[in-house]
Amino acid sequence: MLKAVLFDMDGVIVDTEPLHRKAYFKMFEEVKIDVNEELYDSFTGQATLPICRTLCEHFSLTDAPEHLVATKRKHFKYLFENDTSLDLLDGVYDLIKNYYENGLTLVLASSASMPNINRIFDRFDLNKYFKAKISGADLKASKPHPEIFIKAAALAGQPAENCMVIEDSTNGIKAAKAANIYCVGFKSPHSVNQDYTKADKVITSFDEIRYEKLTDLS
Repeated sequence: MLKAVLFDMDGVIVDTEPLHRKAYFKMFEEVKIDVNEELYDSFTGQATLPICRTLCEHFSLTDAPEHLVATKRKHFKYLFENDTSLDLLDGVYDLIKNYYENGLTLVLASSASMPNINRIFDRFDLNKYFKAKISGADLKASKPHPEIFIKAAALAGQPAENCMVIEDSTNGIKAAKAANIYCVGFKSPHSVNQDYTKADKVITSFDEIRYEKLTDLS
């Protein structure tokens, strides 16, 4: 029986990808590396530190990964505070309220850093709907490793079979399935070059998974 929903954030609740992309490419420019689209797309759903470790290894950089992380976050913080176009994805606020009002436990499980998670949740007043938030940046392993969703289910107080994950990335979907949790793949207009074949259900609108339509999962 469905008791808890574990939400990804970037690409599911809010589309910060354009801001992250700008921040990453400003960082790439600052450390003088040329990252192509294929390599950049492969990072979707991963936390910043593992991405920067990969970059340091791939480009044989003498800079520490932590320096790249700090540089990227500096640019992201500026963009977050100055870009007025950032908003919640269409329909997600109504979905969150719909689940909350029907007694489902909500947990945020995002690869974003906790400061960025808190910025989003404070900006859009989401804290009251969620029991807990977990950042992949604070864990040993990043998506597609299942650690984040195993811990999120524990924070929800539910076994895996009572949970559902909403994800938009290849790595996130792999992580959910590796944790043996039912996964909805949200294929939004913002999601590019992602593989949804491992998702249990693929949607293009949050209206497809309102509480009233989840009887086949519970």
